[in-house]
Amino acid sequence: MTSRGLFRAERLLAEASSSGPVLGLDTGASIASIALAIDGRIVGQAIRPVTSHGAALPGAVGQLLDDANLRAAALSAIAVGIGPGSFTGLRIGLSYAKGLVFASGAKIIGVPSLDALAIAALESPIARPGVRVCALTDARKGEVYAALYEIVSDGLEKVSQDVVMPLVRLISHLDRYAILAGDYQANDAAALAAEEGLEVTVLEPSALESRGRYVAALGAAAIARGKSDSAETLEPLYVRPPDAIVAPGQPNPTEGVWSAERKNSFSSI
Repeated sequence: MTSRGLFRAERLLAEASSSGPVLGLDTGASIASIALAIDGRIVGQAIRPVTSHGAALPGAVGQLLDDANLRAAALSAIAVGIGPGSFTGLRIGLSYAKGLVFASGAKIIGVPSLDALAIAALESPIARPGVRVCALTDARKGEVYAALYEIVSDGLEKVSQDVVMPLVRLISHLDRYAILAGDYQANDAAALAAEEGLEVTVLEPSALESRGRYVAALGAAAIARGKSDSAETLEPLYVRPPDAIVAPGQPNPTEGVWSAERKNSFSSI
């Protein structure tokens, strides 16, 4: 699983120009996002509604490969978003990615889905060192999956773990200036932030729709650095435990994990 080297997609792709064709896919949100990177550039992208993840993935991937005159056996790696996100969507995406790996002999690399959303913020016109980035997606039950990052001179520094918490609690962790990257919950977070006097910018929905592009870029750069995961052991990053594990009336064990932020530097390779 890769979480290092959070730079602009163009830089990541340039570093991976010799890593061969890399397929990126993320199926953990309301939209399944797929992209194909070859020779340091994205040559094709596709999105599909969440309800058709299982049925639509093979056709969408097949079309991307056909458009690039490429066979699955020519793929050097599959980069797959591992979450957090929809449990069903993540399982479908990871199972499909593993199937491609076993069939093609390609490597596999897991990419945290919130990291892929976060690097989209680097393309915002207000992105500058010191601005905090919050990547978030709907976790249902009145909660969001989220992670915090800070823009530094040459990329992003992750300043929290991936967590699940009520949206209203998330606002207290934002600085005065922040960029929100995610689904419709980002707009709800912005409204709450405005009530607290914070100045936030919400990325366009295209950031969520283009997750496949960022997953491919992060994965390709990791492969170029000699990193990969085991198809046998790679698992989704659920963050929230299954309902059966949390007894009724008991607090979610991941809440409050931001009380002491941990910093993970992604500004160097």
